[in-house]
Amino acid sequence: MTSSFETDELKKLRFPIGPFEFGKIYSAEDLQLIIRKIEEFPAELKKLVSRLRDAQLDVSYREGGWTVRQVVHHLADSHINAYTRFKLALTEETPAIKPYDEKAWAELADSKAGDIRSSVELLVGLHYRWTLLLKAMSAEDFQLLYYHPEHQMSHHLMEMIAMYAWHGDHHLAHIKQVTEKKTAPKTKPIKAVTAKTLNKKQQS
Repeated sequence: MTSSFETDELKKLRFPIGPFEFGKIYSAEDLQLIIRKIEEFPAELKKLVSRLRDAQLDVSYREGGWTVRQVVHHLADSHINAYTRFKLALTEETPAIKPYDEKAWAELADSKAGDIRSSVELLVGLHYRWTLLLKAMSAEDFQLLYYHPEHQMSHHLMEMIAMYAWHGDHHLAHIKQVTEKKTAPKTKPIKAVTAKTLNKKQQS
């Protein structure tokens, strides 16, 4: 088949909701919607992964792509870094942030084999605190910058929070691609994690 068709198909798999659009102007109403997305993301993720069965966690959403397990752990890694970058920008003048190799992180043992419930619950607490921070920020705060050495440019917090709201939806769409696969293996569904079950695991 011709490569143009394959490229279009691959793009749909890689960017099911489309790529993030840089350079947009955001209204106060846009910001409120974005903050709501950040606030509600962990619940959306938890609801989505509750439909998955154990064997589906190690299924890739596309050929050569990450598994669902890697995607969930990547979301925790990425959003921890994002939250830290926001706090740096709010407390320092245009700080230079520390880039990280997300592909290499996704190949580490905790990302490839770790229980996804640990990252889901981490995101619950993280997004709770991130939302508190965002709701307390002024319009001027969202114009603060941090410098990304890899991009060799500075980014406004307004554009970055929009990007991370998109980032959550982007990966939720990847996971949905796996839930919709007709050949999904039939195994036991994943149980919701609680502090009690985590404590039991640690003590055993």
